[in-house]
Order: sequence, then C-alpha cells, then structure tokens
Amino acid sequence: MLKEERHSYILNEVQLRNRVLLSDLAEHLKVSVDTVRRDVKELDHEGKLKKVHGGAISLGFNNTVVGEQNVHLREKKQRIAEKATGLLKDGQVILISGGTTNLELVRRLPPKLRLTVFTPSMPIAMQLLSQPNVEVIFVGGKLSREAQIAIGGHAVNTLGSISVDICFLGTGYLDPVHGLTEFDWDVVQIKRAMITASKKTVLLSISDKFYSQQRYKTCGFNAIDTLITELSPEDDLLTPFKGHHLHIL
Repeated sequence: MLKEERHSYILNEVQLRNRVLLSDLAEHLKVSVDTVRRDVKELDHEGKLKKVHGGAISLGFNNTVVGEQNVHLREKKQRIAEKATGLLKDGQVILISGGTTNLELVRRLPPKLRLTVFTPSMPIAMQLLSQPNVEVIFVGGKLSREAQIAIGGHAVNTLGSISVDICFLGTGYLDPVHGLTEFDWDVVQIKRAMITASKKTVLLSISDKFYSQQRYKTCGFNAIDTLITELSPEDDLLTPFKGHHLHIL
C-alpha cells in the first residue's frame, strides 16, 4: 500500500473513532507499528491529527469544546441529534457520555427545555454551559487527557449514587454480534456505570461505525433500549440489529 493510501486510511479512522491505536492501524494496514508511527508523526507535523502515546487523536476531539467545523460526518450526526431531541421532556434528569455525536445533541437542545444533565465529559459539560435552562452536574474524577472524560473509582462511585431517566451513550465500535466495544478499559468502566445508573439507555451512532469491534466489551444490545442512527429504520443495514428487539429510530 502506498504511503498516501495509508495516510488516507489513518485520517479516516482518526476522524471516525476520535482516537486510534498504532497497533490497530498496523494490523489493518498490514505494516509494522514503526511504519504507522512514522506515518502518524508526519500527519502530526502536517497539522492533520495529534500524535499521542501509542496512538493518535483527532484535532477536533483534542479541543475542550469541539468546533462545529471540525466535526467529521457532521450532517449524519446532526440527523441523529434531531431524532434524539424528540425523546426529551421538560424536567427530565439525563446522563450524556462524550463524543462528537453527543456534542451535536447538546447543541440542539431546545432553549426553553428544563433539564438536569450529568456528564463525565469535559467537552459536553462546557458546551452545556451555554444552555440557560440546563443544570449541569459534572461527574468528576481523574481526567483522561485523550478521552477528555472523568475515569476511575471516584467517577464510577458517583454514577453509582444516581438514577436518571435517560442515558445518551456514544461508542467507538458496535457490532450486532459482539455489541458495544472500546479499546480503553477505563472508558468501558465509566460507560457500564452510566448504563446501570439509567432507567433507559439510548445509543447514538453513525452507521460508519457498524460491524466493527475492539478488545473490551462495554455491553451487549440487551442493555440498550433504543438505537438512533442517521439511517431510516427500514434500511437493510439495520436488519441484523433488529434481532435484539431494539427500538430503532
């Protein structure tokens, strides 16, 4: 594979997942980790991504509040956000994980809607501060520099002491057989605690993440009540997910 083709693949993965590992990129590209490390270093120097220990993150994801112009596949995420706002009611207590799709959701909250929102995500919390009728409660703990969310025992314990109406959950990888997965064990623990703290869990995901998996399992689809994508619920791509008795929007 030519270097230009590798660079294109790496950039697409970084923009889609927000974070990637060098080892995963090397496996998919069938090249050495050293080769991928050089590629990522070059892309970092060109200002197209940010190199971090063992991997890379997108430039947009690295900002405290992600600029709208930096959101990858933004139109798809906007359609998901529009569907998700239809589930909200005045006075609800909700929980929101990180990710750019959830950022699109909080940007589209109706200004008169009164909500209490818990989140372990620093970018989500910062974005919510612009909503005058939203009470924002940050689930604190040790901050992951790369994921930009609170992780660790303190955050998990805090989530264990609350009960919310809806959790809006994002994921890096999902598959109809293997469920929701991530490569970061600490992030998995936070997401599991968020699901447990919620009466209803709504998964927001663009279809580009379908049929992909990582090493650590967050949950199976039996823990998810609703799946929202940019697709029509009748789209053939969603057929394998319907066997899990999900409500699909």
